[in-house]
Order: sequence, then C-alpha cells, then structure tokens
Amino acid sequence: MSGWTVNDIPGQTGRIAVVTGANSGIGYVTARELARKGARVVLACRSEARGNAAADRIAAEVPDAMAEFARLDLGDLGSVRDFAEGFRYDHLDLLVNNAGVMALPYGTTAEGNETQFGVNHLGHFALTGLLLPVLLDTPGARVVTVSSGMHALANIDIADLNSERRYRRWVAYARSKTANLLFTHELSRRLVAQGADMVAAAAHPGYAATNLQGAGPRMEGRRLTERVMELGNRVFAQSAAAGALPVLHAATAAGVRQDSFTGPSVMMWRGTPGPSWRAPWTLNDEAGELLWSASERLTGVSYDALKG
Repeated sequence: MSGWTVNDIPGQTGRIAVVTGANSGIGYVTARELARKGARVVLACRSEARGNAAADRIAAEVPDAMAEFARLDLGDLGSVRDFAEGFRYDHLDLLVNNAGVMALPYGTTAEGNETQFGVNHLGHFALTGLLLPVLLDTPGARVVTVSSGMHALANIDIADLNSERRYRRWVAYARSKTANLLFTHELSRRLVAQGADMVAAAAHPGYAATNLQGAGPRMEGRRLTERVMELGNRVFAQSAAAGALPVLHAATAAGVRQDSFTGPSVMMWRGTPGPSWRAPWTLNDEAGELLWSASERLTGVSYDALKG
C-alpha cells in the first residue's frame, strides 16, 4: 500500500456510490474522486443548497462526472427513512458513512438522542440497515464508515449512550467514533456468519483540514477557539485531499478485509494509507452486540437480513 494515491483507484464505471456529508471536506473529495473514475455518486447531504453546489463543483472539475444531490439529515431518522425509500437504483456498490459532527455543545437529534452519538453513529446505523437489502443484492458491495483516531480517548458507556449523566463534548465525540468502529466490527461479524458477499470496513483521515474542527466553537460564538482551530488546520493538518485517501483506499482498493481500519501511515496523523492501530475495546464482541441491540432499539431499524 506504500505510496497509494488517487491514481491507484480502480475504474468505477457502472458502480453506484452513496457518500454522506459529501458537500465539503473529506466527503467532497471522496465523491469527486469516485466520480472521476466513473462511478455515479449520490451526494447525501443535509443542506440542499450546499449539496447542489457541491454537485455543480464536481461537474465543473470533472466534466463527465455523474453526481447528484439527495437530501439526508442524519439527525432526523425520518429523513434517513425518506432517503432510503427514495433511493432509485437497483444496486448499490458502495456506501461511505462519512458525515459527522465534532465536539458540539450539548444538543439532541429529532428523536432526542445526544447529537454526536445520534448523527455520527445512530444515523449511519439506520441508513446502512435501511439500505442493506440493496447492498446485499450487489455482489462485492462495501460499507466504509469513517471513524477517527480520537476514538482512543473513550470507550462507549453502554449504560449512558446519550451522555445523560454528564456531558463532556470531547468524550462524547470519542465515544461516537468508538461506536463507529464497534458497528463496523459487529456488522463484519454478522456478514461473515451469513456468508454475505459484502465487506464492512472503517477508515480515518488523520488530522485533516476541514470545517469540522471549527463548527462547535462557531456555534457558541467562541471566536478565539475557532481561530485556534483554524490556525491548527493551517500549520499542522494535512489537506482534505490527503485525508480522503484512507477512505478512498478502504472504498476501492483490492483485498480490503472485513473489519479493517485504514488511516494515514505516519503516527495515525498524515501520510499514505495503511493499516491503523485501534483501541482493543473496538474489537470486543460483547460490546458490539450490546451496542447493536441498543441501536436497533433507539432507531427502530432491524437488520432482519442478517438474522439467523
């Protein structure tokens, strides 16, 4: 995998991909590069204006691109269901669960779940489950869920998934990213048990310059903190294009294994894609099963196709 770049992405002609949060940052680059290689890409975004603008930018950068916007608000499970019900293709080769929020002030989703857990994990859990029938009907389909190296800051608390006892924004973020990895682990285990021709993998971008870091301070009007985040992006972070490489590798490279975790090769921070370290609790079968059961209960989405 040494030196893997966008030039190594295999042809995607005839393939359908859904990328959540594709209007900016890692998601935008991922969608653009998939479209450049011939995939038809659905940009699943909350904002119609930003989603359509992203589709227009891709068309300008890649004249033959097939990219279209579809509305998806991961903080509203009704919107997730509407997206899945409106999916109009008879196959789905790739689902990239990329969208996310980071270190926001306390808030809740439409259903009352803590925002970071609700958007980063529950929304994608529901989306994947609702699209599962078409994914399973597509030979070689993949689901790539974007986590973070910051998952290492905290394990989930199965007794307090919504941080109702105490809310600490960075701990809540880390727990949501641990949930992404536990979801991938349990989904992979169930796919293998069913003998399904489908791979569930995870990736992370390292420290990449996107608008994610400044969103929380901006919401609270903490201008100094926002400026510090912007400075960190300029001085220390790699570009969004570099940060998207592990995601694109997990999504398209040959031989990607079940439950693999791909990230930058240099200290999990920057560099070309490679296998990434992950906290041992993200490989815990019991925790994965408990989170899965809680997620089915909180979303009302049941993965019936993967039940024995």
